[in-house]
Amino acid sequence: MKRIVKRVEFPEKTAPKMLRVATYARVSSGKDAMLHSLSAQVSYYNDLIQKHEGWLFCGVFADEATTGTKDSRENYQKLLEECRKGAIDLVLTKSISRFARNTVTLLETVRELKSLGVDVYFEEQNIHSISPDGELMLTVLASYAQEESRSASENRKWQIRKDFEQGKVGSITILGYRRTADGSLEVVPEEAEIVKMIFSDYLSGMGKQTICNKLNEMHIPTRYGNEWTAEAVRRILKNEKYCGDLLLQKTFRENYITKRKIENRGQLPKYYVEDAHEPIVDRETFLAVQKRMEEHQRFAPKSTAVSYPFTSMIKCGCCGKFYRRKIQPCRITWICHTYNTKGKKHCPDSKQIPEDRLYSACCEVLSTEEFDEDIFKDRICQIYVPEPNVLLFQFHDGHEQRIYWKDHSRSESWTDKMKERARERSKKK
Repeated sequence: MKRIVKRVEFPEKTAPKMLRVATYARVSSGKDAMLHSLSAQVSYYNDLIQKHEGWLFCGVFADEATTGTKDSRENYQKLLEECRKGAIDLVLTKSISRFARNTVTLLETVRELKSLGVDVYFEEQNIHSISPDGELMLTVLASYAQEESRSASENRKWQIRKDFEQGKVGSITILGYRRTADGSLEVVPEEAEIVKMIFSDYLSGMGKQTICNKLNEMHIPTRYGNEWTAEAVRRILKNEKYCGDLLLQKTFRENYITKRKIENRGQLPKYYVEDAHEPIVDRETFLAVQKRMEEHQRFAPKSTAVSYPFTSMIKCGCCGKFYRRKIQPCRITWICHTYNTKGKKHCPDSKQIPEDRLYSACCEVLSTEEFDEDIFKDRICQIYVPEPNVLLFQFHDGHEQRIYWKDHSRSESWTDKMKERARERSKKK
């Protein structure tokens, strides 16, 4: 009998697919104890995932000092993006209240993740969102979490408003003062000197932008450690706290879910407390500054919020800021924002561009006899100013064209009125 030999094929052993796991952690306050809790959560889940056989660690996404009722948390959004990319199979989180206290947001999120095949496990409640009864349990428990958030918010509002009625200040961050444990304000001497200098400079005739430039040149930061702006100087000059008074409840929170801050324009009562704390400037100085600001406001040109063809189109090659339109006695020019507000020292290579030269340059690169805004916006995406008297036109199709322009001669800059006045002066001589 003939012997038959057959080759037997054995299936290749494949390694079991690893479950890609990430975790989300959050604390609702920036206090040391809360931040320690955040650190503990991160460490716990890091160890848990890496020690679990069959799990592949895909990171810990953590937010600190952010309320759970908001869905704009930075790392929360990054986690969702990774899930949408298909990079995560399972999300671990401590509890529903750590993930979101807004029932609608929670359900929308878990439903979206479920449709992507991503499970969310809430450890405290022992619920998997992808399980048959998971959504029902989440709906009930999230409603409790949301109601807890509403109750805490209402209690806090009640306490704040009672404090306002008694003339007590709430949380505050202001240059020159610090809030004490009993809710009063005490002067910070070195910061108070900066405040006094700002009031003194303004009364001596300096403008808000000039004061702002002076503070920045002296390397004096704002209370938040940023550079000064004219608006920041204005807020200092308008703040009644510097003469010892308090205007309470200037703003309020929209609701316990969005927590958006809204200016109080009569929706709620305001409380004005005179001589509430030690002043930094005397009342006479403060009132004199208010009077001067009102006079400046009365004679200041009204903002028309007009947009011009070159608005946000011309970028300075020296500082990166956009050019703005400036009306001068004899002509209209476009000038770098930094150069205009802070001076040549802060943008030394910048140069004003006459508006008529801009129009001529546009006609040249677009091959048109007259400037047409529609054609300009349709073809040009940016005008870059790499150096004085040079315009680099960047087109939407990707190509660039460089144009050199010349300054006006002195005779060109003279208007008919200027020439007539010069003739009259010559006759008188």
